[in-house]
Amino acid sequence: MAVRSANINVMAKAVEAAGRGLVRDFGELENLQVSRKGPADFVSTADTRTEKILVKELTKARPEIGFLLEEGGEIKGEDETKRWIIDPLDGTTNFLHGIPHFAISIALEENGEIVTAMIYNPITDEKYWAEKAQGAFLNGRRLRVSGRRTMEDAIYATGIPFRGRGDHGRFLNELEAIMKVSAGVRRMGAASLDLAFVAAGRFDGFWETGLQTWDIAAGILIVKEAGGFVSEFDARQKMLKSGNVVAGNEFQHNLMLKTFRDARKRG
Repeated sequence: MAVRSANINVMAKAVEAAGRGLVRDFGELENLQVSRKGPADFVSTADTRTEKILVKELTKARPEIGFLLEEGGEIKGEDETKRWIIDPLDGTTNFLHGIPHFAISIALEENGEIVTAMIYNPITDEKYWAEKAQGAFLNGRRLRVSGRRTMEDAIYATGIPFRGRGDHGRFLNELEAIMKVSAGVRRMGAASLDLAFVAAGRFDGFWETGLQTWDIAAGILIVKEAGGFVSEFDARQKMLKSGNVVAGNEFQHNLMLKTFRDARKRG
């Protein structure tokens, strides 16, 4: 059984408290008040309520640490070297359509580096978590990325740009390039869980562009601690700023970078 640190225990308590409300709301979708935040981008009362619960629980345990929040923006803490990065409901559109694939994502950043992470699917009660140099885990089981070395046997995940978002033409070039050489591509609708599934070996690779810091902060650490590789499309490590991510095991990561590079050359 994995030994959880104090910070992991704090995160686990927070996501469990917030997750109970999401499960309840998920069972009563017809009663939710939903507003439009932008084209094809919904925000529900569940988002904001979940965020408030997370902030309350984390502040109770670590009052000196501030936040970067999807809904609430940045809140400075007394200790300016640390902050919690939170997505209270990754997969909001899935949630609002009754699709049971969404998650709470929390990362602890220290001096600009993610050092602790947790992604929680309250429907399946799966907690993916990691600490720097301590490995990655699913509940109490150690995680490792898949061992597949070729693309022909690999399953990849991605996020498809929707109305008003992203470069659709470039994405179609990327998708075609992967489709030609792989066993399949999945589009599940929650980037945090896509990364968690890479860490668990369920997906062999993942790519997406235009993500937000809170979408990927926790997942990046979990993949790396599971033995995987994560970078931008040009292999740089500025994913939290650019929002562009390619993740996989050592072999898949390299193959994906080459595939996308060749696809972009062809235009």
